[in-house]
Amino acid sequence: MKRPAKKPTTDRSFVVALSRGLDVLRAFQPNDGLLGNQEIATRTKLPKPTVSRLTYTLTKLGYLTPVPRFEKYQLAPSAMALGYAALANLGVRYLSEPFREEVMRATGGAVAIGGRDRTSMIYFGQSRNGLTLGVQLDVGSRIPIATTAMGRAYIWALPGDERAALLRELREHYGSRWPRMRDGIERAGETVAKHGFAISAGEWQDDVHAVGVALKLNDGTGTYAFNCGAPAFRFTEDRLRNDIGPRLLAMVRNIEAALGGTAPQSKKAESKKLKSGGKVARVVEGIR
Repeated sequence: MKRPAKKPTTDRSFVVALSRGLDVLRAFQPNDGLLGNQEIATRTKLPKPTVSRLTYTLTKLGYLTPVPRFEKYQLAPSAMALGYAALANLGVRYLSEPFREEVMRATGGAVAIGGRDRTSMIYFGQSRNGLTLGVQLDVGSRIPIATTAMGRAYIWALPGDERAALLRELREHYGSRWPRMRDGIERAGETVAKHGFAISAGEWQDDVHAVGVALKLNDGTGTYAFNCGAPAFRFTEDRLRNDIGPRLLAMVRNIEAALGGTAPQSKKAESKKLKSGGKVARVVEGIR
């Protein structure tokens, strides 16, 4: 789900044409329906003639289905098969389901697991009922890393060099909005160090409050993150800190143990690890 560590222009092994083709497929979001070449070009920031060649090629390969009447395309079954194959191989999605359902019933919030997709987190598992969130997210939905509890928990679970690279990418992505984003990420780092979970209270959407906890495994499959969120009037900031956050943290540590992942650490040990080299907020030093 991550971008290559090296820039395409400096990495001789990087196949630019393949990257652009995947960008075209990535342009299709849940509930999009049909997209035309101009819409794809806008989303991918690729020249329209390049997009036209790529959509033609992807159609020939069976990854896009043309809809001539509207001069647009939709994802074909071959493209969807890739996503379902990926989901089938994510064992954590299935193992975490009973844990997610339990926390959902206990808190009344929606509980999801996601992984990184560039500057977003993408949901690949969710447990919710009809009363949870005003904005109904589902598998395949994307949420921003910088302003959400899930994304912030993910950031602070990364090794220092990977976190610095991601922060640079976020800075480039947000431009003039970066200082505000950075401040929220710094605050989240302090909260993770102190409590073991991140909080986003109205920073992604005004009426949504949530907590996030990262999942770290030892099998090399990557870092993921969970969140538990609900309308702000149901999840007050006090409840996030004293009830929802501790519940989600305990859930994730139990999942890690069940998967043979990272052994649970004490809050003191986790805090010491995050603060190594100085105050947590100093981690973004040089990315200002």
